[in-house]
Amino acid sequence: MTDGAAEPSKPLILVVEDEPAVATMLRYNLEKQGFRVDEAGDGGEALTRIAESRPDLVLLDWMLPIMSGIEVCRQVRRNPHTADLPVIMLTARADDQDAVRGLNTGADDYITKPFNIESLLARMRALLRRSGGTTGKGQLSFHDIEIDLAEHRTVRNGRRVHLGPTEFRLLAYFMRHPRRVFTREELLDAVWGRDIHVEPRTVDVHIRRLRKAINGEGELDLVRTVRAAGYALDTEPV
Repeated sequence: MTDGAAEPSKPLILVVEDEPAVATMLRYNLEKQGFRVDEAGDGGEALTRIAESRPDLVLLDWMLPIMSGIEVCRQVRRNPHTADLPVIMLTARADDQDAVRGLNTGADDYITKPFNIESLLARMRALLRRSGGTTGKGQLSFHDIEIDLAEHRTVRNGRRVHLGPTEFRLLAYFMRHPRRVFTREELLDAVWGRDIHVEPRTVDVHIRRLRKAINGEGELDLVRTVRAAGYALDTEPV
């Protein structure tokens, strides 16, 4: 028995799913892996649960009653208190354009039904690692952008910039290596991890989201696209 030493809290996963069989399957497998699980059966309830309990990650079904998963994700990203909440979209829609739409809305990852539970768990763990402070501590700065790694805070020209966990990690990686050009594959390895299979187009989606978040009116676009090569953080064309 140990006195005065609390066990680290297990991650809380919010499962937003209106199919009882799928929700039960997810709860069983997640609890078996040591996660705590909360549930919501529609989009409105999901937003209430998020506000009340602040989960560590949301598994969000696309097709929901009352409010779609797409709209839930939009509202989560618009709220400064939940903008950095990790979200994985679950859907039966397998079309590439639907995947891009889900990512553009703010999801950090996208997995189609039926899915392999081990693959889902691997993606969840990778996203939790990325959002849980694996970028380290301290501050980074480049041009007029500053980020606090411990506080997960981004500021440009004195204004707060709200980034999702993937965009934050992407920006932090760029800021550690300014002016260096990275291919999409290099960014996938560095930001998503070698053990996770993610399509290269996912990088493009998150680059667009990063640009939209950090670039205010009249501000220089610091994320440079290098034709046939990749991306770099730079104040000058590369």
